[in-house]
Amino acid sequence: MAPVVHGLEAEYHGRIGFVFLDADDPATRDFQRQFGFFVQPEFYLLDGAGNIIQKWVGYVSEVDFRAAFTSLLGD
Repeated sequence: MAPVVHGLEAEYHGRIGFVFLDADDPATRDFQRQFGFFVQPEFYLLDGAGNIIQKWVGYVSEVDFRAAFTSLLGD
């Protein structure tokens, strides 16, 4: 998933912020509890207020990410 996500991060730079949390890092435990994180990989699309718009668990295709981004951005 990393190549897909990092490629999208480069493409949408300045339009969508990407944040990566290491599930094994104790410093991210609060975020994991807040979002109900339970398995890797897990992806969340948040709006500007921090509300979860969409959550994916497991493999996500680039097409699915793009469709959600288009919906969010109105492209």
